[in-house]
Parts: sequence; C-alpha cells; structure tokens
Amino acid sequence: MNGSCLEFKNLIRDAITRIRFAPQSNNLLISSWDSSLRLHNVDCSQLRLKASSESALLDCCFQEESVAFSAGSDGSITRYDLLSGISNKIGNHDDIATCVEYSTETRQVITAGFDKKINSLGHVWSKTPLDIYDLRNLDRSVESNESCMDVPIRCVSSIPYSKGYAVGLVDGLVKLELPYPSSLNKMGYMFRCHPKSRDGRNHMVPVNDIAFNPNNSGAFVTGDNVGNVSAWGAKSRRRLFELPRCSNSIASLAFNHEGQILAVASSHIYQEATEIGKPPQIFVHTLDESYS
Repeated sequence: MNGSCLEFKNLIRDAITRIRFAPQSNNLLISSWDSSLRLHNVDCSQLRLKASSESALLDCCFQEESVAFSAGSDGSITRYDLLSGISNKIGNHDDIATCVEYSTETRQVITAGFDKKINSLGHVWSKTPLDIYDLRNLDRSVESNESCMDVPIRCVSSIPYSKGYAVGLVDGLVKLELPYPSSLNKMGYMFRCHPKSRDGRNHMVPVNDIAFNPNNSGAFVTGDNVGNVSAWGAKSRRRLFELPRCSNSIASLAFNHEGQILAVASSHIYQEATEIGKPPQIFVHTLDESYS
C-alpha cells in the first residue's frame, strides 16, 4: 500500500470538516473552517478551484462532476458550479448547517443543522435520535433505532447499494446494521474499534468518520479522534489493516469511485476549532488489489 501527502501551495489554515471524491474522477472536494471550498485533483496534485464563503463550511458534497454543495456556519446551503466558480445560496437553516447530502436516485439535496431540522426541497421535518426515511415519502420514518442512544452519536454512514448503515459513537464503539442477503430483516452488532490497553481499560476515543468502499462489499474504514485509521470487514468481523497513526484527529475519510484510493483528512475537528493544533493535512493511500 502506497501513501502520500497532498501538497498545497496555500496551506489550509483552519480545521478541515469534510473531504469527498467526485462521482467519476479523482477530484477531491474539501470544506473547512477557513471559509473556503477547494477542488483538488489527486492524480496531478493540482488545485482546480478555490471558492471563498462568508462563513465557515462544515460539510460539502457532489451532485455531479461539475456541481457541488456546501453547508455553512451561518445556516446557508450553497450550490457551486465547479467549472465557472459561480455559487448561489439555495437554502438556509435557522442555526448552523452541519450536513449536506445529495441523492442521485431522487435528485434531492438533504441538509441538517443545529436547528434540529432536516430540509429537502422545501420539505422540513424535525430530527429525532436515529430515524430512517424513504426519500420518496418523507411524511413518516420507515424505521427508528434507539438501541445506541445511551451514548452520543458522532457519525452515521450508509452502505453503498444496500439498506445497511454504520454509526460511530463518542465512546469508540461502532454499530453496524447489515441486511440479510435473502431477507427483509437486518443483522446488527457493535464492536470497539481499538483493543484494550495494557491495564485492561477500553479506549474511550470518539469515532469521527466511517467510509465504505464502493467496490468492496462490506469493507469500510473508521477514523478516530487520536489519529487512528483502521479497515474492517463487516461480514468477517475482523480488522483488515491499520494505517500509520496521524498526528491530528481524523476529520474525514473518502474513497474514490473505484474504491482504489483512500483519502484521509488529518485535522483538529470542528468541535475543537478554537484550539490551536498542527496544520491540517490530507493523505492519499493507494490500496492493494486484494482490498480494493
């Protein structure tokens, strides 16, 4: 496995909040607390676009190769034309906007914020602990899961081409919900990302992000608050490999569309944005064929 650090002529001065690979290329979208959205080509290590914002950007996503969205600390949801650099606000939350996603199946932009609301094309509904919705009918949830609500959730990630998902908790646990191949039911289990220390105590380290490999069914990676990145097999329930520990927290993880490249954003996270830490970095790892 080969790894390298992306070089930036102008350093990212504040915390990275999200990295996302484009749907069909190795262009990497980067949002950060320095109020900028960047588009970086990983293959040639070239900055393709830098768009300034009036607020810190807490999340970003692609609609397609040339269109992206961001969620701002002022509550704004912004659409970007990545070819022209033109941007326009398309929505707003009453408080900080924390999440933005795009569904290619339903062509919807889904956003969430500290106002405890989820927005989609004018449809607004209140957030509950962990509800699952069919985007074709947002009037009611199709499933509610409160089995891990005793511990605060740090991240949620859906499994590509599946009805399963994973939840990362602040105490270092990951909860997986996997669909049975020939059943409408799901099987679920929880595991701790890191082994016990020598004194027998569990590591209470928040799991900051979870990313599934789009071309390797059930393979995923986790990144935690002390810089650890591990790859797992959901079905085998075992660790596949572990990357060298980063000096900062793991803020975000992303696979490219072929599942052969893993990008790791090492940065102090937005919950700690007032703290002074080491400069953010993004590491790019080319995965072995046996994994990707």
